[in-house]
Amino acid sequence: MNLKEIFAQANFLAQCKKYGLSIWQCPQFLFLLMGIIVIGSTLAAYLIGSRYIEDPYQVALIVILITLVLFILSVIITRSFERLAEANRMKTEFVSIVSHQLRSPLSNLKWTLELLMSGRISSVSKDQLDYFKILKENSDRMGELVSDLLIVSRIEQGKFPLKKENFSLDNLIKETIKKTEFFAKASNVEINFSSQKSLPQITSDSHQIKLVIENLLDNAVRYIGEKGKIEISLKKQNKNIYFEIKDTGVGIPKADQKYIFQKFFRSENALRYQTEGSGLGLYIAKSVIDRSEGKIGFKSQEGKGSTFWFTLPINN
Repeated sequence: MNLKEIFAQANFLAQCKKYGLSIWQCPQFLFLLMGIIVIGSTLAAYLIGSRYIEDPYQVALIVILITLVLFILSVIITRSFERLAEANRMKTEFVSIVSHQLRSPLSNLKWTLELLMSGRISSVSKDQLDYFKILKENSDRMGELVSDLLIVSRIEQGKFPLKKENFSLDNLIKETIKKTEFFAKASNVEINFSSQKSLPQITSDSHQIKLVIENLLDNAVRYIGEKGKIEISLKKQNKNIYFEIKDTGVGIPKADQKYIFQKFFRSENALRYQTEGSGLGLYIAKSVIDRSEGKIGFKSQEGKGSTFWFTLPINN
């Protein structure tokens, strides 16, 4: 190993960025931290040993043994974390590459289906049109999954930056509701929105915040079953804007609630009702809100519905 490689290994901030981890999860930083702990433990062992053991050779032997054991444990633990971090990095890169490769053929399939359904090539019978619609629905679902996978991989690689701008969250919610109205009506779901007047603007990435609202609203509609209602409210709360979405859906079992923001997690009753979803929407929502210096949470009762909320800081 040359000098350049040694310095590269010593630069734990660069290594943390490489793995897409926070400094407290980075193997190189943990090794440095454990090195400090080993040194501290060695000094403590020497001071205690020299106080209670008269023979200096015994003290030295005990200190050397303790230092050696702690050092070996530090190396083993750090190497284990490094292998896990490397496996996680490779997995994220694999997901990103596969998602990019899937996007092009899915886009081509979508355009081809739309062209065939339009009847511009040849006349399409009703039965053929029904089959094309099924194909289009499934290709759209695949497209949504690929899009979510790409967003998750970009978040984990630190390549999903916030493009901050001033915007009205009230207007953004109205646009999102309008976009979801057809899906809600088809599911026999009523959406009501109430907002305080003259709410101040916020500074964040409007595209990413819209993604959060879309995910929360989409989940609310999907998990309502046959008929229900969604109440969305927006208000000022201290120095924040408070968003809340309440549904009358299936709710989340208490045992599953601690996992709800994890990647790919779907609660048991969601699988039981055979609702569609990738289990990535809430993970993406939490990542975006956390990076926007806000907070997100929920309360839910199985069989009675769920209420999700988030806060975002108001412009100073």
